[in-house]
Amino acid sequence: MRLRNDKPEAGNQPATELIFGEWYPAVRVDTLKPGKMTTTLLLGVPLVVGRKRDGSLFAMRDLCPHRGIPLSAGWFDGDTVQCRYHGWKFEPCSGQCTEIPSLTQLDTLQPTKIYAGAYPCREGDGFAWVYVPEPGMGRITTQTELPPVPEVPKFSERFRTAHLSADLPCNVDHGIIGLMDPAHGPFVHRAWWWRSAASIHEKTKRFEPLSDGFRMSSHAPSANSAPYKLLGVYGEKIETTIDFVLPNRRYEVIRAGEGERGKWFASLTTVTPVTPSSCRIDVVACWNVFYNVPLVPQIAKFFGAKFVRQDQETMIQQAEGLRFRPAMMLIDDADKPAKWYFALKQRRLTGQGEHPLQVPVELHWRS
Repeated sequence: MRLRNDKPEAGNQPATELIFGEWYPAVRVDTLKPGKMTTTLLLGVPLVVGRKRDGSLFAMRDLCPHRGIPLSAGWFDGDTVQCRYHGWKFEPCSGQCTEIPSLTQLDTLQPTKIYAGAYPCREGDGFAWVYVPEPGMGRITTQTELPPVPEVPKFSERFRTAHLSADLPCNVDHGIIGLMDPAHGPFVHRAWWWRSAASIHEKTKRFEPLSDGFRMSSHAPSANSAPYKLLGVYGEKIETTIDFVLPNRRYEVIRAGEGERGKWFASLTTVTPVTPSSCRIDVVACWNVFYNVPLVPQIAKFFGAKFVRQDQETMIQQAEGLRFRPAMMLIDDADKPAKWYFALKQRRLTGQGEHPLQVPVELHWRS
């Protein structure tokens, strides 16, 4: 399910630095039929994404290296992408040129030495993930060592899955600190099925460092969130863990019981920069709770869409104020995760500095 994109546009916002050399979700794989292509933007890079006849996915820079016309304007026969301007053909997974129709027997140019921009593309959790390399890294080959594709944690063979997506008219930094903000729930997500203003109370949570992020240590879920209470029907102790990992990933795992009979819910939420001043939130959730109860996936999508829509509406409203480039204020302790994010990002971009969370700490806030 994809939520609408409303005005205002984000063009007047100050741009943010982007993190390259990472996997980002580009499109849902159920939109990629064999022999078809679609277009998208990642980190300001125009892409054409498709599925070959043999089932393999590809992602190419949506520009022909000859004269710069978008390759998406051309043709894809299931094996090669052909430019509509001069008919150059490319094998899309590698980007290698296979044919230049204008060449004659007198020409010495070898088409196979020419490459269009191509990026590693892998399927996982219903997404086509694209690896966007650091600028100047050069062509990536099958031998190039890459980090693993992100994945939702899973604890049984049988589970159900749901997806949500929404466009946000803000840069990725604002999207991410909104994603990890622990204090907005009773206000942004005020609803009978989630939280009320009267449910606000003081909370204490323990955080510990991860190599490229931080973790809200295992704890009992919020007592003022109605959906968490449903897991109580299993009669097991309920524990939840939340991880944030650069560049943009929030993992949440909720478990009731252990082993094959244990019940669990897990999600991966990403905030992906589309351009330097706009981003997209994607959520993929997997669970085995209430596995055999009819309509649970439909109900989960319905309420999940409302939840994400509330975040989206808040970002749209915030964008109105951000057009005037106000100074930001971050406080302790509720904004400490946001401070850690900015420090981790700066450390990643510069290659200097220590992890902002050296030892486990406790944070306190009301929500």
